[in-house]
Amino acid sequence: MFYFGYIYLSVDQLLQGVPNMQEIIFQVVEDEIDGGYSASSLGHGIHTEAETMEELRANIKEAIVCHFTETAEIPKVVRLIYSRDEVFAL
Repeated sequence: MFYFGYIYLSVDQLLQGVPNMQEIIFQVVEDEIDGGYSASSLGHGIHTEAETMEELRANIKEAIVCHFTETAEIPKVVRLIYSRDEVFAL
């Protein structure tokens, strides 16, 4: 489940209403300890990481092209959902 404001959505609900895979959604997490970013697609086994957001966007594009075997299957839009994982001591 993913939390957006007051709404909880499952992966299926997030992907619902996306005709012919015109859009692919990635969850982006910033690493508080080591720095850098990681991204994982929702509904596909695509994962990548990078030191900067510019590098991450380029890596996401490359990973998408490698994942889909036919050009017609490649989504037209990439949506990035940012989440922040914070850890602190008690």
